[in-house]
Amino acid sequence: MVVLVDGGSGAGKTRLATGLAAGMGAQLVSLDMFYPGWDGLEAGSRHVHEAVLDPAVAAWRRWDWLAQAPAEWHPVDPARPLVVEGCGALSVVNRSLVSLAIWIELDEPTRRARALARDGEAYAPHWERWAAQERAFWARERPRELADIVIDGALLGPEDPRPPAIARG
Repeated sequence: MVVLVDGGSGAGKTRLATGLAAGMGAQLVSLDMFYPGWDGLEAGSRHVHEAVLDPAVAAWRRWDWLAQAPAEWHPVDPARPLVVEGCGALSVVNRSLVSLAIWIELDEPTRRARALARDGEAYAPHWERWAAQERAFWARERPRELADIVIDGALLGPEDPRPPAIARG
């Protein structure tokens, strides 16, 4: 069983995916761990099918935000359930490779407030840059339409702050 969880930044993806993975006894992979920098949404989305979901690779390569370079590989056990979450997780190609796809819908002002509360002012100068990538991805891939389930992100409440190992920037 492989589940994709997608939505805009601050929608509640991490909160939902963390609970879902715990309930399923699944591995959790977050695209935040391997986006190659602030312009990396497309590359992160491709990494899902080119590495994480590809049985020949079954791994993901961490992006070192401080060094601005690829870092070590982390294996994914293809025999265990898997939850993959992040902006760009739900593309046409990625959807064709998984069991279930979830889209979290939430308005941009609420998402922005949540994201800045979660990641602090380090994210503020990058918000619009990232949001533009999201909009381009959504226009092309139409992830909401690919989803089996659409969840109102307002029901999830704000995400918990990320531990420093996961925070971008």
